[in-house]
Amino acid sequence: MKVPSEWRNVTVTNEQGDSAQLDVRISGIGGRADHGGDVQVITGGGGYNELWNTGRWHNAPTPCIPTGGLNGTSYYVVWFWLVPENAGACATQAQFDLPELHFRYLSFGYELRTPNPLSTPAGIYRGSQTYTIGPGLDFDFGDRVLPVGNTVTLNFVLDVDHILKVEVPPGGNRVQLEPQGGWQGWLQNGRKPTRLFRDQTVNLWASSQFKMTLECGAPMGNTCSVRNAAGHQVPLDVAVTLPPGLSDAGGRLVNRLPLRLDGSGTELFQPSRYIDRKPSTLHFEVQADSVAQMLEQPGSTYNGDVTVVWDSAI
Repeated sequence: MKVPSEWRNVTVTNEQGDSAQLDVRISGIGGRADHGGDVQVITGGGGYNELWNTGRWHNAPTPCIPTGGLNGTSYYVVWFWLVPENAGACATQAQFDLPELHFRYLSFGYELRTPNPLSTPAGIYRGSQTYTIGPGLDFDFGDRVLPVGNTVTLNFVLDVDHILKVEVPPGGNRVQLEPQGGWQGWLQNGRKPTRLFRDQTVNLWASSQFKMTLECGAPMGNTCSVRNAAGHQVPLDVAVTLPPGLSDAGGRLVNRLPLRLDGSGTELFQPSRYIDRKPSTLHFEVQADSVAQMLEQPGSTYNGDVTVVWDSAI
């Protein structure tokens, strides 16, 4: 008795034409075997212990592995064996003439190695694997056992569904820039701030690739800006830090990576594992030379609008 226990590749394809590789092998075989008469009569009273040269069928012939289970009557057995990789044939031989050998039904187990869902685009993937049945074919039960049908086809359907979600805490959409340690050093000691910044934490869920882009209410160069009522404008730098498990296109961890209007440098982020509500940080900063210009505009309030986009459409 031989089954296709070696790994075989199956190509699965979704509606958009994306494809992935699935591996499958047959890992178990069983069913009901009728031997055409009472085993006690066939063996002269020896029963199943003497019918086959490997003993009772729950003791699977090597290299198959027994599961310990066996059912049936004196006219048939119901069994199931496990089959190792690349096992070849599991052979046993009848010690007596059998009136017949008939497999009333067969069942089998299979093992799958599925594509990595983190690197597989979303969609419903379909593919199939056809096996042949008969002497010398994929499922081979010996030269004397002939099948009613000579093929069996396994149809595979894989549903890949990704998540990309960003949770901004209450009030997190209003960012107030301050010096290191707050404004007290300026108000009490007249110490000029060297930079204005705010680190805003957001929570992130991600199971597939995404990119990030920047949109500005008042662009300035390749970034955003803040301006006062008089129209004085200074650049506002925006950067992102992503949690461990996410890397950029070069496989590097993402730490204070600048977000730019042209999208350069943030075209691709990819997870190595499922990211489940992990903190990510958006860094907003006005550099020292721009702060010096702002201090020359006493009494001014600077405002600006920044939109950060997490986009799963790569």
